[in-house]
Amino acid sequence: MLPDKCSVKEEGKACVNPPEFIISIVSGDDEYMVGLTCQKHKQIVSGKIGILQNEGKMHDGKVSFSPVKAVGTDCVHGDSDDFVQIDMNRSKN
Repeated sequence: MLPDKCSVKEEGKACVNPPEFIISIVSGDDEYMVGLTCQKHKQIVSGKIGILQNEGKMHDGKVSFSPVKAVGTDCVHGDSDDFVQIDMNRSKN
């Protein structure tokens, strides 16, 4: 399960937008998930991660944005109300 809101805070206030991308750092054969973001904050997050990498506070590697996808399994059942905030027709950026 993922949070229902973007991970970004602006001026101390949490973003109310639903997450659209899983943010991860890809380094060699490893990938580290670092958060979630909406389209509005995608560039801001990318820039902040670059700064943290330059300061040695985060793993070096390529920043990756993977679209959030709705998934159902035998043990996790989703009904239509669970998928309301995920726009499956959104173009990939």
